[in-house]
Amino acid sequence: MTKEFQKNYLKFTAFVVGSFAPIFFLGTMLATSEPARWSLDLLSLPLDGVQNYDAPTTRFLSALTGGFLLGWGVCIWCLQAWVYDKAPNEVRKAVLAGLVAWFCLDSAGSYASGNVSNVFFNVLVLLIASGTLWKPIQTDN
Repeated sequence: MTKEFQKNYLKFTAFVVGSFAPIFFLGTMLATSEPARWSLDLLSLPLDGVQNYDAPTTRFLSALTGGFLLGWGVCIWCLQAWVYDKAPNEVRKAVLAGLVAWFCLDSAGSYASGNVSNVFFNVLVLLIASGTLWKPIQTDN
């Protein structure tokens, strides 16, 4: 695996993380909340329509979630663009640390809130987003 491949994978990781942001942003308004509502319904199987965005607090939490996810995705993109060439293994480890931290807390919270099915979705997202980042790149330094 080359540095260039891993750098490109970081772009993919940034996209994976950031791609959830517009879905949750849409959840901030009742008229456009269906994609976010459906996502929560899927993540908390079974698909039963119980999840909703009727409460203003849910829409506010959706705004916060969308903002955090967009910011995290942009941060990963900037790390690969501005820092990776200078410190590839450090960037790789920083992104992995963020992914593992998200996975642990999100999964623990999903379990504690009775949404165990989301833990399985989290495993898939972790594997997809981390991909090649588990393997250090050999540098010429």
